Amino acid sequence: QVQLVESGGGLVQAGGSLRLSCAASGRTFSGYGMGWFRQAPGKEREFVASISWSGGRTLYADSVKGRFTISRDNAKNTVYLQMNSLKPEDTAVYSCAANSGGVTSAPYTYDYWGQGTQVTVSS
Repeated sequence: QVQLVESGGGLVQAGGSLRLSCAASGRTFSGYGMGWFRQAPGKEREFVASISWSGGRTLYADSVKGRFTISRDNAKNTVYLQMNSLKPEDTAVYSCAANSGGVTSAPYTYDYWGQGTQVTVSS
């Protein structure tokens, strides 16, 4: 089992920045690919970014490419999502997830999920 706890969400004005963190505990964190997803009210869950176990490979949704950066620190069992140039349409609950398959955008490939943290971007 892997337990995931997100933090760092909040209210920010459009154009601002936030950094989300996802702390993992349980099984060996470094063996898992990690991803960030988001879900806005009334919408389906949406892939945001993914990173390989080593951090050497990343994948981003087109909607966040160039604005968001995913990274990880295996020594701290933590994955991050740096979000810059935030837009009102980025408002959602952001969740991190762990998978044994590496870099992937498909939610069904992820085995473990956190509870999420709310990000609200005001215009």
